[in-house]
Amino acid sequence: MAEHYFSEQPGSKAAPRTVVFASHGREYSLVSSTGVFSGDRLDLGTSVLLREAPLPATAGTFLDLGCGYGPIASVLATQVPGATVWAVDVNSRALDLARQNADHLGVGARVRVAAPDDVPEDVRFDQIWSNPPIRIGKPALHALLERWLSRLNDDGVAWLVVSKNLGADSLQRWLIDQGWRCDRHASAKGFRVLAVRRT
Repeated sequence: MAEHYFSEQPGSKAAPRTVVFASHGREYSLVSSTGVFSGDRLDLGTSVLLREAPLPATAGTFLDLGCGYGPIASVLATQVPGATVWAVDVNSRALDLARQNADHLGVGARVRVAAPDDVPEDVRFDQIWSNPPIRIGKPALHALLERWLSRLNDDGVAWLVVSKNLGADSLQRWLIDQGWRCDRHASAKGFRVLAVRRT
């Protein structure tokens, strides 16, 4: 079976490389590797999300869902002083890299890197940011979103970026059918940025 970036234990040999990108007036240089999502560059969807979704106006508790090597968590933690960011992924190599990058940026004390089952059940989030793993299939994706959206605070928001060609509009309809308010916040480069809130 082919290895996927959502494998818990990547079988490929780690080959570290550096990913450089700019966000909100700051340049980031993060360590990445083979065996993680978009390991050689900042993927287009995440780039669109970081550009189009507004940064939190105040500190809070945020979730980077499917964090990979940590670009979203790195931006949130450095741009929002005092924020606590949970960086969650199933991929153990990605978690190691996200932890390393947070430490390098000096925000390791505020970035909680964890596997999904290691996040305490009582933690609630003011915002969720995610480029969700569409390729795991609809049933698994829906279960993933149901699990984590339920942990939004009452006035919280989830920012999701999804390719139009990979079902962004059908996902928006499904979220609305589940009782969420789901608005299309932006469209760019073939991606939708969805804002999901409690009704």
